[in-house]
Amino acid sequence: VVLTGGVRTPSDALVGPVADAAIASLHFDMLFLGVHGISVEAGLSTPNLAEAETNRHFIRSARRVVVVADHTKWGTTGLSSFATLDEVDTLVTDAGLPGADREEIAEHLAELVIAGEHEG
Repeated sequence: VVLTGGVRTPSDALVGPVADAAIASLHFDMLFLGVHGISVEAGLSTPNLAEAETNRHFIRSARRVVVVADHTKWGTTGLSSFATLDEVDTLVTDAGLPGADREEIAEHLAELVIAGEHEG
């Protein structure tokens, strides 16, 4: 879904009141979301207030939330938090995330997926 309402640089994210209003009227089975930062204390965060508000609308409209974030996002906190880890169903990250951090994250999520690692 591509919604207008304003473009934020440098990420070129589509954010703002028009996008927020449109998202609020939609229902998503699954949302894939990238983040600036993720931590137990701050949850999901971004340095941009408008983007945080738009992300809140996306999460409220989604049945399932999947966050896609490489290991460098863990422990990073942006200016504005927009969701707790408990609002995330699945985190997809890479093998660079240390084992202790994996255990801490797994306490808050239904599913932690490490890209490139296979069970069995």
